[in-house]
Amino acid sequence: MFHPNSDRMRPKYINYISALIAILSVISALYVHTYYEGQIADMHSMISDLQSDIVNLQSELYKYQNMTLVDDRGYVLKLTSYPNRIISLAPSNTEILFAIGGGDKVVGVTDYCNYPYNFSAWIEAGNLTSVGPYWNPNIEAIVALKPDLILAAFAQEKVVNTLREMGYKVIVLDPDNIDDILKDILLVGRATDKDVEAGVLVNDLRRRIDVIVGKVSGATSKPKVYYEVWYDPLWSVGSESWENELIEKAGGINIFADQDLNYFEMSSEAIISRNPDIMVFPLGHGGGPPFWGSFDQVKARPGWSAISAVQNNRLYTIDADIICRAGPRIVDALETLARIIHPELF
Repeated sequence: MFHPNSDRMRPKYINYISALIAILSVISALYVHTYYEGQIADMHSMISDLQSDIVNLQSELYKYQNMTLVDDRGYVLKLTSYPNRIISLAPSNTEILFAIGGGDKVVGVTDYCNYPYNFSAWIEAGNLTSVGPYWNPNIEAIVALKPDLILAAFAQEKVVNTLREMGYKVIVLDPDNIDDILKDILLVGRATDKDVEAGVLVNDLRRRIDVIVGKVSGATSKPKVYYEVWYDPLWSVGSESWENELIEKAGGINIFADQDLNYFEMSSEAIISRNPDIMVFPLGHGGGPPFWGSFDQVKARPGWSAISAVQNNRLYTIDADIICRAGPRIVDALETLARIIHPELF
């Protein structure tokens, strides 16, 4: 069984904080050598302030030396050292790690991780290791890499439980909405000693979100939007999905916003009856050809010629990776949708 490194954490300010505590403690001790009666009251106040500072600094030092994190499943993880060998079990996690500058600590990724670099070339060159597919990662490959932190994701409960039983530290990222995605970026930043970089990134992402929301607020209409998750059977998004949130922030209305679900199966008749103005289809989903075929095939679906989006040729594609992955590029998806829904504003 692998036991993670038990060395003390080395945050940027730990030496500074320790030294400052020592200095403040010495100053406090000087109080007993103060014999000037006129200065006693001032010194008493100063000592109280210094003692308060010492308590606060000790608390700050303890926070860095003993970090407690809570993941999206409510699992409490305690870290006593920052990780040096990280495995990502999801493309979204990989994108977060590299976006905050933690890519140099990544030793393993899945077969589907393809951004921000062509990791297959890294793997072929022996500079990185694949731990297999997203849905069924290879436990033996994970163990061989001796990770001190593993980032897992949605629908990986079985492998997560197995790894935790073996003594590995695992954080599960499974956000429900855009704000959760941003919080997960901050969580990964805390876990990897990249909290400053993560904060800068999240602030920039929030700024970009605000720009889009502000721009579409001036639109004179809110087109009805259909987003296709899968075809045969037909699946779309309800109000609990972040795709629904993206559509709304981009100035549109999800035709299935009244469904209190994230993803669900529906009938072709339901789409026809709700008559969307715009239809959006993910491109590159799973790395193969579009599951929906071509726009000509979409238009030829029985009864779909009556749909406004088909009649006005308002069918669009969006990169599946930016809209399906819970990472920093979710804001790219928002910007893309805003241009699709309200081209007159850009």
